[in-house]
Amino acid sequence: MFSIAASELIQIFRNRLVLVTSLVMPVMISAFFVYQHDTFESIGSLGYIAAIVMFSVGAFGLYTATVTTLASRRQTLFLKRLRSTAARDAGILAGLLLPVTAIALVQVTAILAVLASVAGEPANALLLAAAVLATVTMLIGLGLATAGLTNSPEHAQVTTLPVSLGVIAVATWVGITGTEELTAVKRLLPGGSATELVMNAWNGGVAVADSLPLLAPTLGWVVAAIALATRLFRWEPSR
Repeated sequence: MFSIAASELIQIFRNRLVLVTSLVMPVMISAFFVYQHDTFESIGSLGYIAAIVMFSVGAFGLYTATVTTLASRRQTLFLKRLRSTAARDAGILAGLLLPVTAIALVQVTAILAVLASVAGEPANALLLAAAVLATVTMLIGLGLATAGLTNSPEHAQVTTLPVSLGVIAVATWVGITGTEELTAVKRLLPGGSATELVMNAWNGGVAVADSLPLLAPTLGWVVAAIALATRLFRWEPSR
């Protein structure tokens, strides 16, 4: 697994498309929200800004890079060749996705640390970490499922748009309007409960015991995404 991950990390820095989608664009979007935190705090909260940062990196970075990477490796028959080795399927996927996952976690941690230094620390850092990890897991699962519908790296620019834009839209909706109305709908949409959890973790004012159940919808999406990936994921190009 680690040898695959090391090789994949080298490929990331050689592939301009993945480099831009997983590194440059999410950082630029996040930096804008952090720089303008006073403006966005006036229409939402610091927790809302933290959620947008998390989903900017997760959706435009991790999720998109996951789909692009797997589609590219399938197209070049690299996935097929790896399956002929002693490596197990789970180890192959873990090795391929470990670099982009690690990069995304480092980015989120660094950007949120900057936000905390310029605007104030989160009320509960452990709860915030749980929200980030659950969201990362959900987006990896959705990436695996979407990769099954994606024929090439170029095709990924189209197939990733619904989820990428969708979770950002849900995070913005929940971050600005809260969950006092249409609570169940907002929490069940992908990204809704995670946004609320990040807001609770950063802004405070809500007991941890009341916030932890918000992990359930996100983890439910993980289960659904893995079930879809099991049915849709392909190891070699369709004929």
